[in-house]
Amino acid sequence: MTIKKTRHAVYNINYHLVWCPKYRKKILVGKVKEIVEQVIRQTCEEFDWELLELSIQADHVHMFVSVPPVWSPMLVVKTIKGRSGRKAIKEKRYAEKFWSPSYYVGTGGHVSEKTVQQYIQNQKEEA
Repeated sequence: MTIKKTRHAVYNINYHLVWCPKYRKKILVGKVKEIVEQVIRQTCEEFDWELLELSIQADHVHMFVSVPPVWSPMLVVKTIKGRSGRKAIKEKRYAEKFWSPSYYVGTGGHVSEKTVQQYIQNQKEEA
């Protein structure tokens, strides 16, 4: 269990996030996959989010991330999808809507953190 601290909080908040491109198109390959991964890693670093695991499949993204309590799962997903979608559209000239508006979020605490990481690792092996 990794306990983190801010000035006003002690926390262990881990989110398992999954989202897909519009119409679940299999476009997260090659250069687009690189762009999305780069944006996710840069965003996590910029906002001091700890990226615990990441798997980008052709038609969806799995992300396991630890964030401070001021960040809701919706804001984390919105930030990453917004930044990565804009960059992918600019680089590869996709339509205006790159990502599907929906997403999945699950929480992982000290007990299930390893289970989520193993699940994401297994997703990588299937690709």
